[in-house]
Amino acid sequence: QVQLVESGGGWVQAGGSLRLSCAASGRTFSTYAVGWFRQAPGKEREFVAAISWSGYITYYADSVKGRFTISRDNAENTVYLQMNSLKPEDTAVYYCAASQSGPGLFVYEYDYWGQGTQVTVSS
Repeated sequence: QVQLVESGGGWVQAGGSLRLSCAASGRTFSTYAVGWFRQAPGKEREFVAAISWSGYITYYADSVKGRFTISRDNAENTVYLQMNSLKPEDTAVYYCAASQSGPGLFVYEYDYWGQGTQVTVSS
């Protein structure tokens, strides 16, 4: 069992930066891939980024490539999402999720989810 708690969301002006954290409980967290997803009002949850258990493999949505960086610290049971050059269209609730199957791009590939953290980017 893995429990995930996101933090670091907030309000920022366009062009600004935020760093989200996903803190996990559970001794086996380091064996899970982790993904970040986001959901804007009225839209479906969409993939943002994912990282393998080792941290060596990462994937990004085209919309965030070059602006967002996913990383992890297994000693701290934490995964990060550094978000730079934020745009109003990045506004959403951001969720982290853990998968035993690898760093997938789809919601159904993930076994555990956090409650989400709100990110609001103003123009």
